[in-house]
Amino acid sequence: MTFLSVQVPPMAARAILHTEAEALNALLTAIGPDRDLVDEPEPLTPGWPAWELETALWALPGIGQTKATKLIARKRPRLYPIWDSVVSQVLGTERAHLNPVREALRADDGALHRRLLSIRKEAGLPEEISALRVFDVIAWMDGKNRRLGEPSDQER
Repeated sequence: MTFLSVQVPPMAARAILHTEAEALNALLTAIGPDRDLVDEPEPLTPGWPAWELETALWALPGIGQTKATKLIARKRPRLYPIWDSVVSQVLGTERAHLNPVREALRADDGALHRRLLSIRKEAGLPEEISALRVFDVIAWMDGKNRRLGEPSDQER
């Protein structure tokens, strides 16, 4: 099973699609519909269903923070940022990634979010590509160009 250029190990795929499917789907449903992270008015805290979903995915064999966030981002592309060591180093966020990205998108009355939408349009990308995915790609490319990002256990 492959999502956003990541392979999910067979045991984890079995859990996602079969043995843990009901619990994981319940958390995904509890998150609610996809919406822009910039529009989340309050900081996101443990107990938020997406936070719990990420934690549940981490518990699966061979799933670390990068794969977990990519799986959630696949289902909620406007809401959930992807964590990896490159983007983390670019942003200086290490493990605390979700709220710093949210805060950056909300700063200056959403200036970064609007700029990302403008970049998407200038690049000729379809509207299905969220501002958050544009952000992920730009941050990752910047980090790679600066030779950042040594894989860690969190990226499994």
